[in-house]
Amino acid sequence: MWEAALRLWPMSDELKHTTPGEPDGAKRAPAPASAAPMRVGVGAYPESVTRLIEELAKLPGIGRRSAERLAFFILKSPKAEALELARAVTDVKQRVRHCRVCYNLADNGPDAAATICSICADDRRDRSKVMVVEQPRDLIALEQAGVYKGVYHVLMGRIAPLEGVKAGDLTIHDLLHRVREPGANAGGVPVREVILALNPSLEGDGTGLHLQHALGGAGVIVTRLARGLPTGSQLEFASKAVLADAIQERRAM
Repeated sequence: MWEAALRLWPMSDELKHTTPGEPDGAKRAPAPASAAPMRVGVGAYPESVTRLIEELAKLPGIGRRSAERLAFFILKSPKAEALELARAVTDVKQRVRHCRVCYNLADNGPDAAATICSICADDRRDRSKVMVVEQPRDLIALEQAGVYKGVYHVLMGRIAPLEGVKAGDLTIHDLLHRVREPGANAGGVPVREVILALNPSLEGDGTGLHLQHALGGAGVIVTRLARGLPTGSQLEFASKAVLADAIQERRAM
């Protein structure tokens, strides 16, 4: 019974810090302060490498793991190649501008106001035909086909009310100026045809209708790229929209 009572009796502060073999009232030495807990993942890389990984991870389609692999690839590369990459990024931001005629990408010349792309400067192109695209990457895709020999005009987007993009946010005004004033076109050649090469989407079709209406009284031919079955495809795998476009855009043989 006494043993049970002793187990239930509260222990004093002095006794809490005593150990067997020590006199009553003696206190144990305070335990040494433990080291600060290590933060996992912080400081594993040098600051410069961490910064490089963070900047690479901001690129579209690049996650943290991919950014780490790219960073280590740069670290393992010869110094000359890494510095050449850095110079290329610097030159792109310092030298590349939009063409004053068509808004394609172009290297900045001595006079920024006179910047003109290689396509507009080519005398061999048919400057009376202007193909309208949404972005410079669309222009590059069309150029790779090697069929079109006219010039271009880049809208820098498409009308998208849900995204807050209006007609005034695009380069439509500059396109109309090129059509109405021959001196604003490349080489001062009057524009005879405007080809709409916009993406076949709801926004692209809406932008095309807006341009068709705006160019109605300009005295130029307004056409758009044909739609339908791509070469090498099969009817059974085509969507309803593709088949409808193919039927509507049929032509004589």
